[in-house]
Amino acid sequence: MNLSLFLRGLFIGLSIAVPVGPIGVLCIRRTLADGRAAGFASGLGAATADMLFGCVAGFGLTFISGVLLEQQLWLRLVGGLFLCYLGVKTLLSRPAEVAATAQGKGLVGAYTSTLFLTATNPLTIFAFAAIYAGLGAVAGDYGAALTLVAGVFTGSALWWLLLSGGVSLFRAKFDARSLLWVNRISGVVIVGFGLFALSSLLLQGG
Repeated sequence: MNLSLFLRGLFIGLSIAVPVGPIGVLCIRRTLADGRAAGFASGLGAATADMLFGCVAGFGLTFISGVLLEQQLWLRLVGGLFLCYLGVKTLLSRPAEVAATAQGKGLVGAYTSTLFLTATNPLTIFAFAAIYAGLGAVAGDYGAALTLVAGVFTGSALWWLLLSGGVSLFRAKFDARSLLWVNRISGVVIVGFGLFALSSLLLQGG
């Protein structure tokens, strides 16, 4: 494995994950409400989607990327609506008096929801294609592509582990009333991201 390329991929993964967006808000909220494992599972879903898109771009799977890009309008529409749904659900949810820890199905749901959200943004393929080209790892160089993808996933997963672990340190300081406000603020922010995504489609169509 090319260590230098892996480390560059790791840095890219961190750079992609660190900016606070709807996944970051979900990760923080779920960590506070359901525990560190739920927050990390949420971030891991996004990291997995990024890894899959990286594979499509890096391995030159033009058929898959072509289909995704042709359907990007519908994918982004579904993604925007799903964000609005998650936001409203978060906004209306009431925290338990005693903090619970998500297990089993709860962790699977946290993982799959963020995997789905990230997967509805196929334009990510363009970002990976540009990154690979910039680093000299063009489609067809499978060894370099695999190394970069592994680095990207590791960097992204590392960020979500650090974020969920850091936020969990403050979890004990949040009572039911505080968590209620976390839910309200998080819900409004997530709905805002969803509405922005939907409005961008309208502007694009106009």
